[in-house]
Amino acid sequence: MADPRAFISFDYDNNNTEKVLFAGQAKNSRTPFSIQDWSSKSTLPQAQWEALIKDKINKCNMLIVLVGKKMASATGVAKEIKMAKDQDVPIFGVYVGGADSSSTLPDGLQRNRTIAWDWDKIASAIDQMMGEGKNKS
Repeated sequence: MADPRAFISFDYDNNNTEKVLFAGQAKNSRTPFSIQDWSSKSTLPQAQWEALIKDKINKCNMLIVLVGKKMASATGVAKEIKMAKDQDVPIFGVYVGGADSSSTLPDGLQRNRTIAWDWDKIASAIDQMMGEGKNKS
């Protein structure tokens, strides 16, 4: 697949700026993927939000979690990770906003699958994701 699709999961209250920067840099990088900005643009009832996001995640090849310093309070991120796992969508994380390997990770995201914001490392992780989960040939 020439242009894998990635769903970006992030803490809207604390890392929206980093999501915008990440998406913008991705467009200008040589990293072979497209970001689907399927963030909910309005507040929805919980069940409606969950059905919408689950469907959007299922249409992607991977979920990329932007891990900020306040991830413990981002309950939506943990739900998106669970949705991805339930649908066999591979997941990895990228540290943003000053977060690092000592920062708290959201439930369901493994430390050994969370990397620095480095486009060469991100490209390698994307290649790895394309051989895992629902992307296996």
